[in-house]
This record gives sequence, structure tokens and C-alpha cells, in this order.
Amino acid sequence: MFLLRRAPRLVTQRMVLRLPAHGDFAAWTALRDESRAFLTPWEPVWHHDHLTRKSFTNRVYWAQRATRGQTSLPLFMVRHDGVLVGAITLDNIRRGPAQTGTLGYWIGAPFARQGYMGEAIGAVVAHAFDTMELSRIEAACLPENVASRGVLEKSGFKYEGVAQSYLQIHGRWRNHVLYSILRNDRRGRTGAG
Repeated sequence: MFLLRRAPRLVTQRMVLRLPAHGDFAAWTALRDESRAFLTPWEPVWHHDHLTRKSFTNRVYWAQRATRGQTSLPLFMVRHDGVLVGAITLDNIRRGPAQTGTLGYWIGAPFARQGYMGEAIGAVVAHAFDTMELSRIEAACLPENVASRGVLEKSGFKYEGVAQSYLQIHGRWRNHVLYSILRNDRRGRTGAG
């Protein structure tokens, strides 16, 4: 069974994926604020203090606790030149007979459609299967989120169906399309119905 000895640091061709740190506050706040119109149609409603230092500090402490407790792996996507481009989280990690987790992510508007998210998904999936020994990773997105569906499908995730009223997005309960990838995936290509 996977035991965490230290926080993972995943290195890709253009990025380092690492836990958020207190020093990331200014870059995170600026990128989230600059990308607000781009992100809010796909995310839960931002709390009134979403971009405050206190909220970010709580986020950093949560990331440390969740990683130590092996319930979540929240990683910032930082280019090799130090620029924050987004974040990716393997959340709801379940052990025992399930050996699964749920993938979530966001990308800053200036960095969308440049391959960063596919690169990050590939690194997290490899780490989850090879190091953490998970068997299944799930992901969900809004049916009309063509970019998110596309990056999941290009990353090897297979369409599984629709979850009714899955999450509150932009203030209302929304259906989501479900995808998964398996460590030993023998399923052929599946099409969204």
C-alpha cells in the first residue's frame, strides 16, 4: 500500500506540479481574478472571501493536511519559469477495495488550450497508478464544457454516463458527464451518447 513519506513533486516537460505554498498567494489571486469570467461558468459560486489571504492560507493548510492524510493530492501547476498556470487535484481518494480518486482541475484563462492541462493530467494519472497504486480515477464536467471533455478524452478517460444534479455550479444544481480511466483499462473507445 502507498505510504506518503513527503509531499510529491511531479515534473513534466514544461511544469512542476507541487503543493500550494504561502508564497503563492499573489500569483494565485492574480490568476484567479484575471480568469474570473473564464472560470465561474464551470465552478461552484466563489465565496465572498475567495480571493483573500485568509482564504488562501486555509487552502494551503488544507492541502498539507489532506496530503498527509492521503485523502487528496492538491497540486499547483507551475511552469519551469515560475509562472502559475492552474491547479489539479486528485480528491476523494478512497482506499480498501475501491482504490480510486476523483480528478478536478482549473487553468488560468491566459494558458487555456496550450496543452498544459493534458500534460498535468498525464503526470497525475501516472503518479496515481504507478506510485499511489490506485486502480481507477474518475472525473466529471458539465456536458457543454467541450474543452474539459476534450482534454479528458485525449488523456485516455472513457465516457461513462450522466450524473443527475451532480454539483452546484454557478449557483444551481447541474448534471455532469462522467469519465474514468483504469490502471489496466481494456475498454475500447466509448462514445458519449
